[in-house]
Amino acid sequence: MKLCIDHADTQEIRRICASYPIDGVSTNPSILAKSGRPPYEVLKEIREIIGNDGELFVQALSPDAEGVLAEAHRILAETGERTLVKIPSTPEGFRAMKLLKAEGIRFIGTAVYTAMQGFLAAKCGAEYVAPYVNRIDNMGLDGVQVSKDIHDAIVRNGLDSGLLAASFRNTQQVLELIRYGVKAVTVSPDVIDCFARSAEVDSAVMRFTRDFEGLCGVGKTMLDC
Repeated sequence: MKLCIDHADTQEIRRICASYPIDGVSTNPSILAKSGRPPYEVLKEIREIIGNDGELFVQALSPDAEGVLAEAHRILAETGERTLVKIPSTPEGFRAMKLLKAEGIRFIGTAVYTAMQGFLAAKCGAEYVAPYVNRIDNMGLDGVQVSKDIHDAIVRNGLDSGLLAASFRNTQQVLELIRYGVKAVTVSPDVIDCFARSAEVDSAVMRFTRDFEGLCGVGKTMLDC
C-alpha cells in the first residue's frame, strides 16, 4: 500500500517526508489556493522534495474534456511524467478520462462519493480512484464502507485500478482501509502525526531513558557504555 501526503505546504511536506515512508503527494485546487503561491512554483518544489520516483497528483479544472486534455499536457510538461492528472468523476470527466487513456496519460478519478462513480472511473482506465471518506460520512453514509465497495468492485471485475482513498478525519479510518488492502491512501499531516504519537509512547520512551541513565549516567547512550 502506498502512503501519500494530502497537502501543498512544502515545509510540512519536507517535515513529514523526513520521518515517514512517503510515496507521493496529492494536491487539489483548494489545497494549492491555501498556499498563496503560484501553483506551478509549489508543484515544482513538491516534485523536488519527493524526487522523480514519487507520485504527484494534480487536478485539472477545465469544464470540458478537450480542456482537461490540454491541461494534462501542461501539467506533465511542468511537473514530470510521474505526475497523475486528477479528473472529477462526472459525465464530462469520464469523457476526458477516455481521451487521456487513449494518449497513455496517467490519471486518477477524483471527487468520488459513490461506488458507481468509482467503478466507472476505473473502467475508463483510471490508475486510481479517490473516494472522499470523511465527506461521505458527512452525507450520512459510511465512507469506509463505500471505499471498500469500490475496492471490491475493482478487484472482482479484474480492473487495473485501485483506491487512493482521501479525506480522513482520524487514524482509525486509515487503518481500516490499510487492513482491507487498498492500493493507496492520502492523508493530511495532522492525521499522519497521530500515526505514532501518543502519551503512552512518550511515557515508554521516557521510562527507558530514565532507567538507562540510572545505570550509566544522565545523558548517556549506547555510544557511551
